Amino acid sequence: MIDDVEVRSSGLLPVGGGHEIYWEESGNPDGIPALYLHGGPGGGLGTGKYRNKLDPKRFRIIGLDQRGCGRSTPLATAAGYRLEDNTTSDLVADIERVRKHLHVAEWLLNGVSWGSTLALAYAQDHPERVLGVVLMAVTTTDRFQVDWITETVGAVYPEAWDRLATHAEQAGIGYRRHEGRLIEAYARLMTDADPEVRDATGRAWMDWEDHHISIGSGHVPPRTDWSDDLRVFATLVTHYWANDAFLNPPILQRMDRLHGIPATLIHGRRDVSGPAAFPWLLHRAWPGSELIIEESEGHGGELMVTAWRSANDRHADRIEAR
Repeated sequence: MIDDVEVRSSGLLPVGGGHEIYWEESGNPDGIPALYLHGGPGGGLGTGKYRNKLDPKRFRIIGLDQRGCGRSTPLATAAGYRLEDNTTSDLVADIERVRKHLHVAEWLLNGVSWGSTLALAYAQDHPERVLGVVLMAVTTTDRFQVDWITETVGAVYPEAWDRLATHAEQAGIGYRRHEGRLIEAYARLMTDADPEVRDATGRAWMDWEDHHISIGSGHVPPRTDWSDDLRVFATLVTHYWANDAFLNPPILQRMDRLHGIPATLIHGRRDVSGPAAFPWLLHRAWPGSELIIEESEGHGGELMVTAWRSANDRHADRIEAR
């Protein structure tokens, strides 16, 4: 276990349109550049535990809060915020601006959950900048995956899904279960002019989030907290998922762009919110990848984290031996 790694430098980078992206660096300034992309969308860097998944003696560790969340400004919930200016292509462009600002030629990409989709999108647009890819709780956020996580997996948590659908049905926007996409109803409600509507919808959404990733954690206690971070999270998740992550064509139809890039894909067999078929299909389409399935874990776990650290060490060995 690596002790907590301190941030060495940080800043806000203007990227246009009034947006500023928070970035931070830690580890060895002369080490292998490694970029961490957080989950969500809208999850933020949080307490920075990602930093101890990479050896600070070997890596120049870089993290950023994606557009509209965390310490980046403005937040997606700010008055007058234009969600149409927050898409995957915008996030990829922001990453490129951070890379140039920090004078990084190439870097090893790390991504978790939604961050794995963003890492793939970036790598497909800028393969010449990618030394390798390490992904955990792998997603590609295409229509099949979004429908799975918002509709199909309700078969595992029918009580929670019924609450999710009932909230949308009672919101007065014309939604009826199985007649329209539930995620589109939530995206609409999360941008309602009434803050009470947005908060009630966000709470309903977070109840669902807590359940569909809970395999292996036992009972899900009722959520009593509500914060600006959760408002941002619910706003951005529903925005991105309702639009299939703005990826057209989707990730799996652009895999030719990643040929020759080494990758490690780490996933839990018990991840019902993202079945192992998702990383398996990605692995099948990516000759340069290895797939690690942890049989006893879900959307994260200690064994998966151990595999994550080991994968970064193996990639460092490969990169240093070039």
